[in-house]
Amino acid sequence: MERDLSEKNPPEKQLSNNSSSDNEENVTNITTNLNANHHDHPETETCDQLVSQSPKAGVKVEESDNTSHEIEEVHHEEKENEEKIGDTPPPEIHYTLETVSQDIDQFITTLSATPKDAKETIVEEEKEEKVPVEIPVFVEKFLDLVEEKVAKHELTEGKGKWGQNPEEDSSFLEAVNRISKLTSSLDGLRSDPNHAALISRIGGIQQRAMACLEDEFRFTLEDIKHNDQDPNTDAKGKQHEADRCVLPESESAETDNFLGYSDDAVSKLNRIAKEMIGGGFESECCHVYMMIRGQAFDECFAEIGFEKISIDEVQKMQWEALEREIPLWIKAVKEYASIYFVKELKLAEAVFSHYSSISSSLFSNLTRSVLIQLLNFAEAVAMTKRSAEKLFKFLDMYETLRDSLPAMGALFSEEYENELKTESTTARCRIGEAAICMFCDLENSIKSDTGKTPVPGGAVHPLTRYTMNYLKYAGEYIATLEQVFREHSKIERADSTSRPRYESESQNFNNDNDEENQSPFSNQLVRVMDLLDSNLEAKSKLYKDIALSCIFMMNNGRYIVQKIKGSTEIRQMMGDPWCRRKSSELRNYHKNYQRETWSKLLGCLGHEGLQVNGKVIKPVLKERFKSFNVLFDEIHKAQSSWVVSDEQLQSELRVSITAVVIPAYRSFMGRFSQYLTPGRQTEKYIKYQAEDLETYIDELFDGNSASGARKRP
Repeated sequence: MERDLSEKNPPEKQLSNNSSSDNEENVTNITTNLNANHHDHPETETCDQLVSQSPKAGVKVEESDNTSHEIEEVHHEEKENEEKIGDTPPPEIHYTLETVSQDIDQFITTLSATPKDAKETIVEEEKEEKVPVEIPVFVEKFLDLVEEKVAKHELTEGKGKWGQNPEEDSSFLEAVNRISKLTSSLDGLRSDPNHAALISRIGGIQQRAMACLEDEFRFTLEDIKHNDQDPNTDAKGKQHEADRCVLPESESAETDNFLGYSDDAVSKLNRIAKEMIGGGFESECCHVYMMIRGQAFDECFAEIGFEKISIDEVQKMQWEALEREIPLWIKAVKEYASIYFVKELKLAEAVFSHYSSISSSLFSNLTRSVLIQLLNFAEAVAMTKRSAEKLFKFLDMYETLRDSLPAMGALFSEEYENELKTESTTARCRIGEAAICMFCDLENSIKSDTGKTPVPGGAVHPLTRYTMNYLKYAGEYIATLEQVFREHSKIERADSTSRPRYESESQNFNNDNDEENQSPFSNQLVRVMDLLDSNLEAKSKLYKDIALSCIFMMNNGRYIVQKIKGSTEIRQMMGDPWCRRKSSELRNYHKNYQRETWSKLLGCLGHEGLQVNGKVIKPVLKERFKSFNVLFDEIHKAQSSWVVSDEQLQSELRVSITAVVIPAYRSFMGRFSQYLTPGRQTEKYIKYQAEDLETYIDELFDGNSASGARKRP
C-alpha cells in the first residue's frame, strides 16, 4: 500500500528531484507571501501548519495539492493588487525655491562627505565597482526655479534694478551661492556621460547669474555720489590755492567714509564680490573693480588740474609751462597720499572683507599705477635743463616726496612698502642731485660775471642783489638744503679744482668752529660768499676814483650784511665770526673813503705855512680859502651823484663827514677870517659858512646828477 502511494505521488517526486537550497528558497517565498497576506486571508493555513502536513508527515497528496492551489491563488491576487497600485500615479509635489533650497543644501552636504569615510566603506564591503551617484529629481526643479529668477534679472537689466526689493536681492544671491556650491560639489562627475548634460546646464545658469552680478557690481561702482562738495572748491572743481591744505581726517571721515559710496552700496558690493569670488569668478570681479576705480583716480587728477604728462613731453616743455605744472603735481601727491589712498584702502577692505589678500593686491595695483605716474613726472623734471632759478621749485618737489610718500608706508604690505620706498627714494635723490647742481651753479654764475663796466655811482651791483636774494630765499629751505647736501655730500662738483682754496679759506675763517660741526651746505654757503667778495673786489678796481671804489665796497658790503642779518637761518649758517669780520671790513672802507676824500680838503684848513714870524701871510691865506672852495665844489658835484641806497649807511657817512669838516672849518674861519678885508674881499674868498657846508654835505650820495657834473670814474 505504501509503495502504491509513492508511485502515484508526482509532487513528491518533483520535490525530491530539487536541491535542498531550492526547497528552502521556495519555502521562504511562500512564507513571505503568507505573512504579507495573513490579515487579508484568515482562512489560509499558517506556514507551520503547512510544514506539519508535508508528505514526510504522512499527509495525503490531494490535500497537498489543494493547499498549493490556495497559495497560488493568494499570490496571483497579490500581483493583481500590485499592478493596480502601480497604475496609480503618485501625487505631484509643488516645489518653491525656498522649499527646494533645503533639499539642495542637504544634497550638497551629502556630496561633500569626506573621501576618507567613503573609502573605508568601500574597503569594508570589498566592492570592486563604484556605486553611481543618483541625482534627485528636485535638483532639476531647483535649476528651473533659479533659471527663471536669472531670466527675470536679465529682462530687467539696467540701473536701479537692485535695492528696490531687498528680500528679492538676498534670494537671488542665495540662489547663486547654492548654484556655485552645487557646481563645486558635482565637479568630480564631469567625466560621467550620464551627468554631462546636467552639469553643463548648471554651468550655463551660473555663467548667466554671474553676468548679472558683474553688471550690478559695475553699475554700483560707477554710481558715485558727490553730495558733500568741498566748500573750498569752486564751480570748476578746482580747489583754491590758498586752501590747499588737507582736511583733518576726523572731519572728512564724517562726510565721506568711502569716496562717495554709501554704506548700503558698500554692503551690496561686498555681497556681490563674495559670491563672484566664491563662485570662481574672481578675475571678472577684480577686473571690473580695477577698471572703475582706475577711472576714478583719473577723474581725481582732472579735478586737481594735473594732467598725465609723459617723460618725453616733460622734456620738451618750456620752463614757464612746466613751472605751472609743478604746484599741481605737488597738490596731487599730497592729496593722494593723505586723502585718496587712505579712503581707497578702506573701500577695498570693506568690499573684499572676506578676502584680505585680494583687497591688498587690488589696492596696491591701483595705487601703484598712480604713484608711477607721479614719480615719473618727478624724474622727468629732474632730467630737464638745470638753472639756478629752478632751484626752489625743485626743493618744493623734494620736500613733497620726502614728507608725503613715507606716510603711506603703513597702507601697504611690507613687500610693496619696500618697493615704494625704493622708487620714491630714487626719484627724491634725483631731484636732490639736480638741486645741488643748481645751487652750485651759483658759484659759476658769480665766476662768469666778469663785466668791465662799473656800476654808476658805486651802487649795489646786480650780481650782489641776485646772489643775496637767492640766498635769502634759500634760507627758507635751510633744513631741506642741509639734508640734501648731507645726503649727497660725496657727489662730485663741477668746480672741484677750485674747492680746496675756498675750503681752506672757510676753515681759516671759522677757526672757532669745530670742522665736524660744519654741514656740507654751510661750507658751500661760505664758498659762495667768498667768491662774491672776490668778484666785488675785482669790480671795485674798475673805478679810477679810490673814494668811489670804497663807496662801492661799502654799498655792497652793507647790502650783504643786511640780507644775512635779515635771515636767521643764513646768519646761523654763516656764524657770528663772519658777521664781525664783514663789519670790520666796512669800517676800513669807511676810513679809506674819508682819507681819500676829506683829508685833502682838511689839508686846506691846516695852519702850517700861514704864519711867518707870527704874522699871517694873506696871499697864502687867500689861496687856502680858494683851494678849499674849489675842492669842496668838486667833491659836492661828484659825490652828490654817488649812490648810497642804505639810509643808515648814508646817514653814517654824512654824520662822519660833518663831524670832521665842520669843526675844522669853523676853527679855521674863527681864527683867520679877520685877516681878510671885509666886504668884497671877504665875499670873494669866504664862499661858504659852516651852515652852508652842512647843507651841502646832506646832499651827498643822493644819486642826483643834476647837482653837478658827473664825476668820471
